[in-house]
Amino acid sequence: MKRLTLKDVAAMAEVSPITVSRVVNGADGVRANVRQKVEAAIAELGYIPNRSASVLASSKSKLIGVLIPSLSNVVFNDVLRGIYDIATTANYQILLFNTHYSPLEEMRAVRTLLGQSPEGIIITGGEQTATTRTMLEEARVPIVQIMGKVDKPIDINVGFSHFDAGGAVAQLLLDKRYRKIAFLGARMDRRTCQRLDGFKQRLSAVNYLDDRRIITTSEPSSVAMGVSLFRELMEVTKGDCDAVFCCNDDLAIGVLHECKKMNISVPEEMGVCGFNDIEMAAFTEPALTTVRVNRYRMGSKAMELIFEKTHPTSENKSTTSGYINTGFELVMRNSTR
Repeated sequence: MKRLTLKDVAAMAEVSPITVSRVVNGADGVRANVRQKVEAAIAELGYIPNRSASVLASSKSKLIGVLIPSLSNVVFNDVLRGIYDIATTANYQILLFNTHYSPLEEMRAVRTLLGQSPEGIIITGGEQTATTRTMLEEARVPIVQIMGKVDKPIDINVGFSHFDAGGAVAQLLLDKRYRKIAFLGARMDRRTCQRLDGFKQRLSAVNYLDDRRIITTSEPSSVAMGVSLFRELMEVTKGDCDAVFCCNDDLAIGVLHECKKMNISVPEEMGVCGFNDIEMAAFTEPALTTVRVNRYRMGSKAMELIFEKTHPTSENKSTTSGYINTGFELVMRNSTR
């Protein structure tokens, strides 16, 4: 069967092939009634644009590559929503890769992505292999590393300091008169380790750090894992603990459930703090104290910066590489005093 072409669409819509190309590529300057005729012809014929030919003709792929470590982790939902909202409005498409927290899978994904001539790349964190970093540096497109502060960004870094956030939680619990403060962590990716480092530094500075109260696992996070880690904490410390900072809200919700089973009063006998402020955090009993991060802004800002670099104007021509801090917020609820 013969492949449909721009000329076929142009003939049905009674316009030129150039006009069809401008509609397909989302170009400005096409009258609304003409655009409607072309789109109707595309729909009726079932025409599928040849993206490879479009890239060759315009040197623009209108593709943005996005690499995240998990599609099941709800934390990334808001980030992706921010990315897609900006990309869709600008008639760009997203090529999404799940790297499964594996630097090697990330490296393979980057190699595949670069073969598609993306106009920009959004990638999670700064833990790329040397090979991946070299590929990204030589890609000659805007690169945005998101989610956490990166010591040496490849190009642009949009996120916040997990180290500072961990220290802020430790200080919060100290201010609430907790003194035997524990940390529960799962997965232990780089960002979680940075939260733990900030937490440890703050407690160590006031001589309240006890390594027995730091319980971690490389296994994925879940509510059930929170229950398991809290039981281990109670066993190891023989109950000598009065507050818990969990590396995310899933673990913290598990701790709240287990405290009820153990008849441990929250927040009087045990303060509980999570991280991420997922929707469920506000509806636990008691409601969960946690750390709110502007994940949507992280995604949308990353896209905006890519567009500023690929479509420079007199207003945004001063955009430079570096770190954009999206910040964090301590959200006080009833699981702490």
